[in-house]
Amino acid sequence: MTIPARAHFCWIGSRLPWAYVFAILSAAERGGLDDIVLHHTDVLEAGAELRALTSAAGVRLSLIDPIELITQAGNPLGIATELTAIYRRLDSPVARTNVLRAALLYLQGGIYLDLDTITTDSLLPLLNVRQFVGCEYIVWPGFVRASRSPALWARSLALDLLRKPMRRVPHGWKLFRHVERFYFRGVNGAVLGAEAGSSLLSDYLRAMAAVPLERQTRPHALGTNLLQDVVSRYQSDDLVIEAPHVFYPLPPEISEHWFRIHRNVRLDAVLSTQTRVVHWYASVRTKSRVALIDPAYVRENQQHQLYSALVCANIRNLPETA
Repeated sequence: MTIPARAHFCWIGSRLPWAYVFAILSAAERGGLDDIVLHHTDVLEAGAELRALTSAAGVRLSLIDPIELITQAGNPLGIATELTAIYRRLDSPVARTNVLRAALLYLQGGIYLDLDTITTDSLLPLLNVRQFVGCEYIVWPGFVRASRSPALWARSLALDLLRKPMRRVPHGWKLFRHVERFYFRGVNGAVLGAEAGSSLLSDYLRAMAAVPLERQTRPHALGTNLLQDVVSRYQSDDLVIEAPHVFYPLPPEISEHWFRIHRNVRLDAVLSTQTRVVHWYASVRTKSRVALIDPAYVRENQQHQLYSALVCANIRNLPETA
């Protein structure tokens, strides 16, 4: 193995919702890794969520000083001052996590997972490379937004219009499967793997430090957009880009179907035999669902909702809420 058999999650804040607890528990149960670490910047609130994590085999909680960690990552690259200044300037936990995940992977190596994921299969087959990232089907890649080509813009507009009804109609994800090949592929940082000292991560951290001050706080400036730019410029052949079905079986917008209620759902119809992680995109339209999710919710809906079926299929002994 080249990548350490370790999974990293990051959390900024004191209250960890159940939906994100499920991400960690599923990685511990299904991922096959030696170490599952939740790095948190604040003392976590006591409660059933915290008890579920502290009692789970293979899960470790690590209270971190983010400035110290980012400094450690930035020092060998000569950009510690720039990175810590960026982190302090950011006020969004999502944006700050972009910096933390890159610093963690660069220092320790392993697999980083966003908390809006559910691990569905062993992650061990992913470790036999130096670094990997996954891609998803998207409509507006950076090169289209920056282009003045009417043809490129017309294509994206058409793809966007085509996707809208498939997001709304029952089982629209099935329709999307027939047209997904026409969509652009773009990398997403929700699942990243690398050895310690990874050349991709060093490029990514240097690119963060070079982002102009006025752009640093823009949405996705340090996340998906920057990572896509770094990957597109990366010259070495030691980077593996996993296909969309490995981590992103339902892409942005279409991912709303994880939460639709139906008479019956079939999880095996959505997941590929190669799917290892499901990223369900809490940052898009499903963010409001997070407050509703707890063990009782997924038990009640496991026959009628893909997300609840996903949780119940990958966490055998769901914890209690009290």
